[in-house]
Amino acid sequence: MEQVRIGVIGFGNMGSNHAKSLYEGKVKNGKLVAVCDINEEKLKKSKELYSDIVCYDNHNDMLEDSNIDAVIVATPHYDHPSIAIDALKANKHVVIEKPAGVYTKAVREMNEVGNNTDRVFAIMYNQRTDPYYSKVKELIDAGELGEIRRVNWIITDWYRPQSYYNSGGWRATWAGEGGGVLLNQDPHQLDIWQWICGMPTRIRAFCHFGKMHDIEVEDDVTAYAEYANGATGVFVTSTSDAPGTNRLEISGDQGKIVVEDGKITFWRLRVSEREFNATFTGGFGNPECWKCEINVKPNPLQQHVAILTNFVDAILNGKELIAPAVEGIRGLTISNAMHLSAWTDDWVNLPIDEDLYYSKLQEKIKNSTIVKETKSVTLDVDGTF
Repeated sequence: MEQVRIGVIGFGNMGSNHAKSLYEGKVKNGKLVAVCDINEEKLKKSKELYSDIVCYDNHNDMLEDSNIDAVIVATPHYDHPSIAIDALKANKHVVIEKPAGVYTKAVREMNEVGNNTDRVFAIMYNQRTDPYYSKVKELIDAGELGEIRRVNWIITDWYRPQSYYNSGGWRATWAGEGGGVLLNQDPHQLDIWQWICGMPTRIRAFCHFGKMHDIEVEDDVTAYAEYANGATGVFVTSTSDAPGTNRLEISGDQGKIVVEDGKITFWRLRVSEREFNATFTGGFGNPECWKCEINVKPNPLQQHVAILTNFVDAILNGKELIAPAVEGIRGLTISNAMHLSAWTDDWVNLPIDEDLYYSKLQEKIKNSTIVKETKSVTLDVDGTF
């Protein structure tokens, strides 16, 4: 195989963007050959844009096409695990959009299939290709920061006006999307958080539902996390702050790293805090600290294209995946824990009680009173993460 023939399942915001990248040749050795969507107007639009592709209104029919090697699953969240399972069982390589799913119980079933196949199975965690976050991970993995003490992430530059939530009948509903900012915007940060710092052991979260928008799901969250080594974390997110902030700060035994405004600053201690604490006798004093600006080489590929290029390279050449889909359950576990903590007004230990989470989610769906006009508008995703 010299080229991977790819079908896109779901021609909405992200699916149409991936189709465009493939069709314009931005993904080396990847070719768009088919699009699937249950919406007749979206299928018609895809055919107008790409006259030489095959269109399907049913993903099972697409998966029977022997001229398709791989699929991108870009449907609403609930469908990610079930369609991925169907595709893997049909012997297709698969990349799913984030999040991996809405609840971990379904994602765990998907992972079992993924772990028992030889197909390449990836997730669109495109922020792992961000050179700033990958550099921070490299520094911490190399021990430059020492043992992590504290992590604080303020990620409030996800501003969304009401018209965004009105663009789809499924958006911002428990039945259609399964959550708000934690499920739609923050899967990237929740993944990067655990990718760099590991998984916490318990979480206490305060979620505000429809605080600043006419929606039933969360649009403002503050959460506190604890780790096995005693480290703590605070995660703050919102879709109503304007202007918003994106600041990641990680403190360790050897100093502090901050990622903000397109740069990494490392305040590095000359000796570890523990050593200074044990040996300094002056009463008032601080370890000597060097402020270092960390140079980062930009990634020549746009983030989503980078993940798709890596996906194709893994199929053709056995390249290691940047974002294996089976790792998607980790960030989802954190967001499920935040929801469950808010719903029960209590701490939640990780791993979470998956059955309890699922039952609480079903209660939210059953008791929903929101009425949304059923419509679907494809938005331009340029400039988003």
